[in-house]
Amino acid sequence: MFRDVTLAVMLGVAVGSNPAAAQATAATILEIDTENIVSYSSDVFDAPKFATDPNLTTVTAGPRNFGFVMAVGDIMAVNGKPAKGTLVVRQQAISLSPTPSPGQGAADIVRTAVSDYLLEIQQVDGTLVGNIHTLGMSGGVAPLGAPLGGNLVIAGGTGAFVGARGQMGTVLLPGGPPPRTASVTEDPARRRNYGGGRVQFVVHLIPLARPEIAATASGPAIFHADFSPVTAERPARAGEPVIVRATGLGPTRPGVNLGQPFPSDSVQEVNSPVEVLVGGRMAEVVNKVGWPGSIDTYRVDFRVPAGTPAGSAAVQLTAAWVAGSSVQIPVQ
Repeated sequence: MFRDVTLAVMLGVAVGSNPAAAQATAATILEIDTENIVSYSSDVFDAPKFATDPNLTTVTAGPRNFGFVMAVGDIMAVNGKPAKGTLVVRQQAISLSPTPSPGQGAADIVRTAVSDYLLEIQQVDGTLVGNIHTLGMSGGVAPLGAPLGGNLVIAGGTGAFVGARGQMGTVLLPGGPPPRTASVTEDPARRRNYGGGRVQFVVHLIPLARPEIAATASGPAIFHADFSPVTAERPARAGEPVIVRATGLGPTRPGVNLGQPFPSDSVQEVNSPVEVLVGGRMAEVVNKVGWPGSIDTYRVDFRVPAGTPAGSAAVQLTAAWVAGSSVQIPVQ
């Protein structure tokens, strides 16, 4: 996890300010792919029968409107990269239409339900990254500027997504069935055996902070292994391990409370997935830790990808699938 690095050496570089962190953050897009979505409809109201039927069920009758649904699904990818996690949706039907049929609500827009979405996102190894929580109305058209259908607002998040805001929409994944509707009596332990729908959630996420490379008097805070800065006089070399001082990488393990400095007597590894692009190439990330004694400042060690051409190369950090600004470094 933490190769050839001592806490004393880490403390050998002063922590500077990061002007980019003070700038307003723009939205980033998360495309969250889910599968095995089953909507359990409250078609009976005999509570002892809930979740007891081991068989595949269907809903033969239910309320014309105002019915309750709980849906569960599995997260399988974020922005095309493998992930894990759980989708939970709590809905109450509120079928609305400008031209209502009997039982529909009269309204000036088409909507189908009041919806509460919770997406618990994990890395593929099961590490919990955080939760995104959205509220709003499902069905119908989205407002201008919003993604896809529905009208869902991000109410907040936890972990890497604490303080997030934005909006979300949904669309069926190509070739995938819609969520399967089951009776509330069906045993949800068999959900993956029986299968369900495949849906993509498109999130316009405005994070509380995004990963940024700090600045020094001589340029971006990117250093050689001896902590001398990468400069035109001493450029980085393809294949060389280098060190970045960054902000906005989120929670660490074992963890510190928000606003508290990282301890000097233990290593705090960044909890979220961290990626580094150098000149558009994916770099090997060697270390990703909180900088001891600092608040919201991190050390990321990465190896400049082999084959990176000489000249100026853009370096960009991504944490929890949220990308930061890119900076330029010289490469020889």
